[in-house]
Amino acid sequence: MTRSDHAERLPPLTVALLATPDSTASTLFGLYDLLSGARRDWQHLINQTSVDAPLLPRIVSRDGQPLRVYNDVLVHAHASLDSMVSADVVIVSDLAISPWAPLDDRYDREAQWMRERYEAGATLASACSGALLLARTGLLKGCEGASHWGYYDCLRREYPEVHWQPDKALVTAGVGQRLVMSGSGSSWHALGLFLIARFVGATEAMEVARMNLLDWDATSPLAYAAMMRTSQLADPVIAHCQEWAAQHYEADAPVAEMVRISGLPERTFQRRFAQATGLSPLDYVHTLRLEEAKQLLESGDLPVEAVAWEVGYQDAGFFGRLFRRKVGMTPAQYRRRFGVLARRLAGVATMQATAAEPH
Repeated sequence: MTRSDHAERLPPLTVALLATPDSTASTLFGLYDLLSGARRDWQHLINQTSVDAPLLPRIVSRDGQPLRVYNDVLVHAHASLDSMVSADVVIVSDLAISPWAPLDDRYDREAQWMRERYEAGATLASACSGALLLARTGLLKGCEGASHWGYYDCLRREYPEVHWQPDKALVTAGVGQRLVMSGSGSSWHALGLFLIARFVGATEAMEVARMNLLDWDATSPLAYAAMMRTSQLADPVIAHCQEWAAQHYEADAPVAEMVRISGLPERTFQRRFAQATGLSPLDYVHTLRLEEAKQLLESGDLPVEAVAWEVGYQDAGFFGRLFRRKVGMTPAQYRRRFGVLARRLAGVATMQATAAEPH
């Protein structure tokens, strides 16, 4: 069961981001922002509402003091190893160290702390070359592992008992799949999405992916953009029409119905609607319909023609042309790209729910 099911009752999960002098700031801060914004940022952007974040990232260093990480970036830690004793998730960001030299014992204190957190029930994760430190804990013996492609020779030499998988971007292992490793540098995105899907929910992970333009390959930013259902209170008459449209966007002649509901002359309604929302009434209906179409394409196998009908378009050809113009790709292309991601994230959430069930 993910935290989506108990959003009102559960306190946030603590995610400890381990910072060392060899950590890279881009991965450390990137994960911090990505995890901090789960659910919260989407609701703020799309619905203009404030919700509590389900994840609470904390940067942890050996002594809790400010430290300079790789490339001389100053990082202020929230806690020390000794004071951070109740983390739900621990993440080791990538380490900018030579792949030709062993890690030796420089981070043995951190490795011991990670073992203690794991024994207490935490999930341990590593991004990229952070697998060097995760392997140092000894917890990967007999398990699969993943890291940056440039470190596999070193890892195989130093930790031959681990089954390193250079062809995998993300690997889970251990009891309860509580050891998670992502591969090359930018795959910290995948790691962040995986953790959000596992501990918060697949829906929230997809929101983060779309909001932050995260995909396995480059694509138009339009594909990620949610059709803004801007709520506004300045014009209560138009707000009432917006509420009706959100529930009846698939209806025949929805603009004419909104004019009727408003009680305004049509030209006055058109002008006030545009002033209140920034869109014409027809464009507003299109955005609602296309956003619902994106959800259907992500989550189901309905033919494109059926999707068009479900959201209010009797002409599938018109729907396809409008979708491509507004989203930047055809409905079929959108399904191939985002349907796979949605299914992966849903699978992660299902796996977590199954693991959480009593046996």
